[in-house]
This record gives sequence, structure tokens and C-alpha cells, in this order.
Amino acid sequence: MIEDGREDRTAMSPTPKTDGFSEAERTAMKERAAELKSRSRRSKAADRAAADENDVLAKIAAMAQPDRAIAERLHAVVTESAPGLAPKSWYGQPAYARSGRVVCFFRSGQADGERYSTFGFTPHAGLDEEHGMWATSFALAEWTEQGEETIRRLLTRAV
Repeated sequence: MIEDGREDRTAMSPTPKTDGFSEAERTAMKERAAELKSRSRRSKAADRAAADENDVLAKIAAMAQPDRAIAERLHAVVTESAPGLAPKSWYGQPAYARSGRVVCFFRSGQADGERYSTFGFTPHAGLDEEHGMWATSFALAEWTEQGEETIRRLLTRAV
């Protein structure tokens, strides 16, 4: 109670609201907006494809090790195993699309503040299985021959 008999409600006031997005999420959204703006400025499809691949290669080159080595190998495997997928930057990370729709993507664990990187698929990948359940993303802590074979198999199913 305050001296004049009213209740002190400051102790009961709710925690200030935030917008709910972390700094990393806000950065990813800004990068995605810049990607869309840059892509809309490119006129010819061939110019867009070359610029998109250059964007992906630049994103990979900017990654710290070991994520860079994993992303470089993944890029080679995707372009070899699924030549119908076009590289493009998606939320500031490498992705691969068919007809403009992202099918699979790489997320750098270091960029996301996670202990491992992720290789994932969107619903456009068509990995649906008969039993109604399937994995859509995979942790990539290191590149192995077994992991590469799994990625190649999944890419074949996805496209």
C-alpha cells in the first residue's frame, strides 16, 4: 500500500513485451529481404542463375571452418547429384531450388549459434513416405562417406 491507501501496482506490472525475434532471426529476415530485392532487380534468368550461384559461393566462402568445408562438399554433392536444382541464397544461407522453390538448404551451426550445422528439405522435396512420417532435416557435425551417401540418396528421392 502507498501512504494514501492505494495499492502499489508497480510490482504486479507484466514484463515488458518484446517482438519475439532474436537478433539472429532479425538478421536472417533482413538478409532474406535483401535477397528478394536483389533477385527482383536481375532481368534475365541466366543472369539471375549466375548471380545466385555466386551469392551461394560467397556465403560459403565467408563461413568459418569446419562449416565452410562441409558446405563446400555439400555444394559439390548437390550440384552433381541433383543438377536440376539451382543454387540460391535463402535466409542468408546456401539453398537449392527447382522452379524457384527451395527444395533443400544448409544452415551453418556457427552462424546460428548451434553445436552442429543442418542440412534440410522443404515440403517441395517430396520426401513423403507411406507411413506418414519422415525426417526433414539432419545434423551435420562432420562430413563422412556414410553421410554423403545418405545425402545423395535423399537428393535422388527429393528431385
